[in-house]
Amino acid sequence: MPEQPATRIDAHFIAAGKYHDIDYPRLEILKMLAEHPHIRTTVAADYSGLERLDQCRFLITYTCDLMPTGEQAAQLRAWLEKGGKWMALHGTNSILVFTAEGLVDTPNDRPDVFDMLGTQFKAHPPIGPFPVEVVNKDHELTRGIADFEVVDELYLSKTTAPIETLMQTTFEGEATGFVEAHWEKAAVPILYTRDIGEGRIVYNTLGHCRGHYDLPGMADFYPHKEMCAWNYDVYHDLLRRMIRWAMREGA
Repeated sequence: MPEQPATRIDAHFIAAGKYHDIDYPRLEILKMLAEHPHIRTTVAADYSGLERLDQCRFLITYTCDLMPTGEQAAQLRAWLEKGGKWMALHGTNSILVFTAEGLVDTPNDRPDVFDMLGTQFKAHPPIGPFPVEVVNKDHELTRGIADFEVVDELYLSKTTAPIETLMQTTFEGEATGFVEAHWEKAAVPILYTRDIGEGRIVYNTLGHCRGHYDLPGMADFYPHKEMCAWNYDVYHDLLRRMIRWAMREGA
């Protein structure tokens, strides 16, 4: 009989939000967590019940346009400062508001959350291919991974606090449909870490996912499914590395 880990690890997973097929990443990430028999995970559709974090080594979020309340954000920060780990994915740093003209605005209504995460989503160009450069080749999350190209939503974000960029790309051009549409040439973080007290966040902006039925009120049937980075082995590798990083005690 194979040797089993001696100590249980608890995790909490928030998977919810707008404009995405949340079911798919929820299932795929839970399957990856199940590869580790000693991880026990609770799943939520919002940021309520964060007292659960007191028993957890790490938190995972795959969300879009979903923010904790001020009190919940304070709970998150206190938990991080005591040594918690937060594995933030894709739209966790987004607030989206449609203007009367039909553009997407991204107001800075929650500086407490954006300071904690280190970035705020501002826009993305149309889905398409872009190169990803590994800028820190010695980190456990990136060691042995070569530069690659991916088709995905390229998240253009405002940096709000010190971060350590592990992977990045460069962008110059138009983010059609967003209030902040024109972008000068600049480096764009794709994978980064941020320290909060004794804890740490790792943020991976890749992983857009939209199915046929994920734009209620906008399109009854969205014709072209978008799987983006979920189609790439390197993305699954990164997620598994992030889980192993989050499982370990300490930084």
